[in-house]
Amino acid sequence: VQLQASGGGLVQAGGSLRLSCAASGRTFEVMGWFRQAPGKEREFVGAISWSGGDTYYRDSVKGRFTISRDNPKNTVYLQMNSLKPEDTAVYFCAAGSVVTGHDALYDYWGQGTQVTVSS
Repeated sequence: VQLQASGGGLVQAGGSLRLSCAASGRTFEVMGWFRQAPGKEREFVGAISWSGGDTYYRDSVKGRFTISRDNPKNTVYLQMNSLKPEDTAVYFCAAGSVVTGHDALYDYWGQGTQVTVSS
C-alpha cells in the first residue's frame, strides 16, 4: 500500500493550489489530509468518505478548501483557495475507515508535500 502526495509549491497569499494523493495497493473508505507547520503539531485539515457524500473540515479551512476524490483513479484531491500564510505547512494524505479528525485512526500515510504561502 502506498499513498503518493503531490502538488505542493510556493504561492502568494490569496492564490490557489490543488494537492493530489494517489493510492495504490487497495482502496480506502476514507481519505484525509493533515498538515504540519514548523514547530507545531500535525493537525487535521479535512476528510472524505468513499461516496464523497460525507466530508469534514477543520474550521479554519471551511469555505476555502475542498476535498474530492476520483475512485476509479484511487485519488483524492485537496483544492485550496484563498490561501493564507498560516496555511504554510507540509501536507500529508492519509487513509482509513472512519471520517474523523483523529490522526491515530488513520492506518496509512503518504509522504508530505510542502505548501508555502507568501504574504
